[in-house]
Amino acid sequence: MTESMTRRGGNLPAETTGFVGRRRELAELTGLCRRPGPVTVTGVGGVGKTRLALRAARDLAAEFPDGTWLVELAGLRDGALLGHAVGRTLRIPDQTARPRLDVIADHLAGTRLLLVLDTCEHLTESCAPLVRALLDAAPGVRVLATGRRPLGLDDERTLTLNPLPAAPASASAVRSDAVTLFEQRAAARVPGFAVTERNLDTVAGVCRRLEGIPLAIELAAGQLPELSLDQLAARLDDRFQVLVDDGRDEPSRHRALRTTVGWSHELCAPRERLLWARLSVFPDDFDLEAAERVCGDDVLPMNAVPQLVEGLVGKSVLARSDDAAPGGATRYRMLDTLRQYGAEWLRELGEQDLMARRHRDWYLRLAEWGEQHWFGSVQTEVFRRLYKDHVNIGAALDHCLTAPGQARTGLHMAASLWFYWVGCGFLDEGRYWLDRALALDTEPSGTRAKALWVNGYVAIKQGDSAGAVAHLEESQAEAQRTDDRTALANAVHRLGCVALVNDEHALAEVLFKETLAQYEALGELNASVIMARVEFAMNTAFQGDLEAAAAMCEQVHAVCEEHNEQWVRAYALYVMAFAALTGGRLDEAERLTRASMRISHTFHDLVCTVLSIELLALVRVMGGDGRDAAALQGAAGRIWRTVGLPLFGSAYFNAPHGQCETHAREALGDREYEAFHRAASRLGLDEAVAFALGDRPRPDPSEPSAPPRPPAKPSGAVRR
Repeated sequence: MTESMTRRGGNLPAETTGFVGRRRELAELTGLCRRPGPVTVTGVGGVGKTRLALRAARDLAAEFPDGTWLVELAGLRDGALLGHAVGRTLRIPDQTARPRLDVIADHLAGTRLLLVLDTCEHLTESCAPLVRALLDAAPGVRVLATGRRPLGLDDERTLTLNPLPAAPASASAVRSDAVTLFEQRAAARVPGFAVTERNLDTVAGVCRRLEGIPLAIELAAGQLPELSLDQLAARLDDRFQVLVDDGRDEPSRHRALRTTVGWSHELCAPRERLLWARLSVFPDDFDLEAAERVCGDDVLPMNAVPQLVEGLVGKSVLARSDDAAPGGATRYRMLDTLRQYGAEWLRELGEQDLMARRHRDWYLRLAEWGEQHWFGSVQTEVFRRLYKDHVNIGAALDHCLTAPGQARTGLHMAASLWFYWVGCGFLDEGRYWLDRALALDTEPSGTRAKALWVNGYVAIKQGDSAGAVAHLEESQAEAQRTDDRTALANAVHRLGCVALVNDEHALAEVLFKETLAQYEALGELNASVIMARVEFAMNTAFQGDLEAAAAMCEQVHAVCEEHNEQWVRAYALYVMAFAALTGGRLDEAERLTRASMRISHTFHDLVCTVLSIELLALVRVMGGDGRDAAALQGAAGRIWRTVGLPLFGSAYFNAPHGQCETHAREALGDREYEAFHRAASRLGLDEAVAFALGDRPRPDPSEPSAPPRPPAKPSGAVRR
């Protein structure tokens, strides 16, 4: 379950190593971030831009009541997905077809938060207009970017970060920030290491040789378990002399970092060097199983990978991520500078295409595994695993849609992820990948038929009935042409959904009956099959036979219990709650509604969540609590704006809302109803659900108006 919103939310990672020096730069940067306009920290690779930006964000956290938020962009390859990355980080609950930039701008209007866009240099053409639009729409927002060059905005202020001061040769007895950094990192590798009068000259000389670049210093300190300090200094001198002699014409700081990275690479064991190169294929963090499967083979045995990973952690090439859920697998990350160096070696080895295919294959298998296990006891684990690898999945899809001859595989992968796009709230991204893949692979096939019905399903959830019908009818024709009975059943099923939300109940009944007959002939039992039963039950209820509808959903609920299925269970519980309310069983209706809401919010299914809030409002007013009812309706109204067409435009889905509003206004009067409605309409998604579940008090209309805040980063298995 997600956390409730906290006033000082955010997602900044914990500092795992000490922050050294930078007092002047930190003071300057925090001052810049307090003023309107974008701020960018620039500097060479490895100079510490990210560390400084994150420290500034932490120091400023108390000044931004809506949070300090880090958007990591190093692994993002497609600028078209920048808005999705920002929205995903902020957990903006919007599943409409609106342009992502408009959604984010509207959501941030009236907020006071700090947004840190880290590693922007490869996406400046996309970052600049996004930052401009956000700052124009939300004057209380501050944007702090990092990159090797500015974004190029007219009002942008930049802070160029230089390396840490290193004592000059004539004053080596001075303990500089660079020396302090070396000491801290060396002590982490060699317990008890300290800079003393005996070794201060040597350490200072190493730091001077490394130009005070923090990453270079950390890499050098990481070699101490294998080398003595004197050996390290001597070999570093030898390595730099080779560089000077090679006649390359580049700035000394670039030479210092490149040489140190290359020297660290040389000091790795051969298998460590190979793993370093191969791991560069991961654009984001990864777990050990992925590293084994993608990088392991006859040359680099899988059973050797865990020890080699630990070796690279010890040498500061890899770092453990602090983002693992309690009890979850440890994840690892590689700094962008080191990833780029590894990628250069991967090209030298001629393995770039091979590793890209293996990376693609691993995440394709993960997508297929998720689809296979979406119906069953590991449904939450499926969601957790895929969300952790969201960026890697996007990279795998991008490879398919850019590498020659791989479009069909990309189409298959995007379609296999239907449960993730629809069941976990990533509708717009799903549609983006499906549209790209369908445009590339136009040959008739069962794969194309499946991708079309999936795209139609996404469109339904976005409130785009016309787009949904176009995709679904094309899928139906494609399935008939290719004799793909499974795709045909799914296409007919979703056409039934369109009819349901458009209040065409007679047509919906025909289509659902046809769908269920086709599923039965196929012998299938999965999430789509039982969801079709629930939707048929809804249609039956709307036609007046609530008893039959409740009986259908009780049967579905029993199937869900047997298979420990959660996602569809939420919809079944909703219909059962509606039946209980109609029968006057208010306590039962409230219990079932809350159970439905807990599940749907876990999977970030906004449709079921907001339907449950609407139904709970009716339960409360029927129980005599008009204030809660008005507040719940206010909270639901804000959520509906993020779902698409409010209540699908359906008079039947809208019935509980209209009935509740009538009773609540009669009980409270228009003025009091509007006051509680307005107070709750300021709640964010997590706050609204917490209120509905009784985990926070009802909003007080007498409290000063405050803008809604983005939700806090959730913990545990369910992270959005």
